[in-house]
Amino acid sequence: MDPASPSASSRPAASRSNLILRIASAAVLAPLALGVAYLGGWPFALFWCAAAIVILWEWSSFVCGAGRRATFATGAVALAVATALLVMTGVARLGVAVMIVLLGAIAAAGLASSQRRMWCAGGVLYAGIVLIGPVVLRTDAQYGFVAVIFLFAVVWATDIVAYFAGRAIGGAKLAPAISPNKTWSGAIAGALAAAAAGVAVVRLGGAGSPLPVALVALMLSVVSQGGDLFESAVKRRFGVKNASELIPGHGGLMDRLDGFLAAACAGALFGLLRGGLEAPARGLIGW
Repeated sequence: MDPASPSASSRPAASRSNLILRIASAAVLAPLALGVAYLGGWPFALFWCAAAIVILWEWSSFVCGAGRRATFATGAVALAVATALLVMTGVARLGVAVMIVLLGAIAAAGLASSQRRMWCAGGVLYAGIVLIGPVVLRTDAQYGFVAVIFLFAVVWATDIVAYFAGRAIGGAKLAPAISPNKTWSGAIAGALAAAAAGVAVVRLGGAGSPLPVALVALMLSVVSQGGDLFESAVKRRFGVKNASELIPGHGGLMDRLDGFLAAACAGALFGLLRGGLEAPARGLIGW
């Protein structure tokens, strides 16, 4: 194709337009997420329940085929019940909330076609992570808010710096068969930025020492990028570009939260292992 042709010359303009949409969407969504994180409690749990249900709807729409309505409804009920339990009891009944999500996944599998059962069940579990991971960390009275902001900082720094560094530096592709635009240079730059951002947040919150926090942030950045690649692989498997067109410039909510939900899951598990049910956020960032 001639580089001077209209279609070729329009690509930079389209790219700029998409970037503007991404920035505008982030300018709306980021303050909302931060404000709800500050409030904590039931507003925070309901916010992430809504996010989980939207992600389940997106997953079901392109994965579950003819049975998508029934599997979505079943999974959404399970997520709502798990949220109500977490709001009423905190993490004291975390195991029961997880079991409810698992039962929802099993029920969704039973309602799906034989070729899609595991995929539809996986969608309920995937959405459940969006709900349970952040809520578990936020229940920590001392460090819950700082831990959630730490997660935001790690994931956002990873995404933003990886995007711009990858375009500026280029080089070897990270996973060309799954996501051809991602580069090793972007991934490394994003991980380093995540470490710096994570340390800055935790130090401002008075919660931890720089070196271990930086290592945790690096780990979560890698997990976040893995979550991004996982979602890209699922979309590629089912032949879709975006999970939906819900968010201008980003696609769907699933496209926006793919890295965050992976990092939140890993962060919650790590925090629970170190801090137990009483202090999962301290277990993550309190060093």
